[in-house]
Amino acid sequence: MADLRPEAVSVARALSKLGWCSRAQAQTLVVAGRVSVDGNVVTDPSFRLDMKRSRITVDGVLVRPGERVHLMMNKPAGYVTTTSDERGRQTVYDLLDADTPRVNAVGRLDMQSEGLLLFTNDTRWADRINDPRTHIDKVYEVRLACAIADADLERALAGVDAGRGEVLRFKAVSRMSRGDDWIEVVLDEGRNRQIRRVLESLGCEIVRLIRTSVGPVRLGSLEPGAVRALTSGEKRSLEVTG
Repeated sequence: MADLRPEAVSVARALSKLGWCSRAQAQTLVVAGRVSVDGNVVTDPSFRLDMKRSRITVDGVLVRPGERVHLMMNKPAGYVTTTSDERGRQTVYDLLDADTPRVNAVGRLDMQSEGLLLFTNDTRWADRINDPRTHIDKVYEVRLACAIADADLERALAGVDAGRGEVLRFKAVSRMSRGDDWIEVVLDEGRNRQIRRVLESLGCEIVRLIRTSVGPVRLGSLEPGAVRALTSGEKRSLEVTG
């Protein structure tokens, strides 16, 4: 019988909070009949339970609170930010060591974008970073196919019409010393392909797009494709940012 108390959570949410998998993946596991609660198979992802008292198993394996893992990757271009791809493309999870605990990307970068990508099994930490109300700054270096006019930079700050009533803008933008075709963009929200859509509306083609920081955490000298654990200081810095 489902637990209807206010502190109860859905079985899909419980699996996500325990760091076993994402909520979407949990829903698939539950519907497939692979999840049991207190010895009973559950097929409804919304089934509610008390995480402190219920015993959850997946394929007969007891789900325990795992060690909290916080990682950063320098994502190369050509990888999609998804656990699997129906078109057979390489995913960022292919770059993780085989013995890495189950983690999920915090936000995403599109296939051709590069740079800093965070991973964790700490759902509360990830939710805070992804929450648009925290307004955590994300900084990107962007190389364009040609130099951009000052008027277009001002339009990007003021906001451009992305269609269907959606207005997209940059929080900040500046030219970089590395060349007239490079700009630095700051966002504090995570709209889908936001930088590409703003610049495309201005007639500017992007050659490279690299995320260099999320809040106070910087990509630094991490090599493309490399992964490392966040330091305790980096982890805490994102908990207090915003």
